[in-house]
Amino acid sequence: MWSRKKLTELNPIEFYQILKLRIDTFVVEQERIYHELDEKDLEAVHVYHANEKGEIDAYARVFEEGEHLVFGRVVTARSVQGQGLGGQLIREILQLCAEKWPGKEIEIEAQKQVAALYEKYGFKSVGQPFIFESTPHITMIYKQ
Repeated sequence: MWSRKKLTELNPIEFYQILKLRIDTFVVEQERIYHELDEKDLEAVHVYHANEKGEIDAYARVFEEGEHLVFGRVVTARSVQGQGLGGQLIREILQLCAEKWPGKEIEIEAQKQVAALYEKYGFKSVGQPFIFESTPHITMIYKQ
């Protein structure tokens, strides 16, 4: 089941599961030492999927930044990778953006290895690849 909540609407178990998924992926698995929590979590809409057992297995956060929208911390649990949940997550994000902020441009900093996935949904790469937290990224734009 898909959910969209502000931080203050998440219950403690949801919050814990989201952080665990993010830390397991971005800090432990990708061996990136940085503060996983930041002030963006306070303002973001947290989009996530919970399986039939109530376990969160896909997640992203969406927020406004200046004149455009941003989403990030896009992650699917290792146990569901390759099953299409990542694509469903992107569609859920785009639907949220269209409903809450119609017509507003989306700009993301995608990890280079997943840029092709975003291109399938209409994102265009702009500029040159760059390194962020030891990982190659590319800026991508989506016009609603």
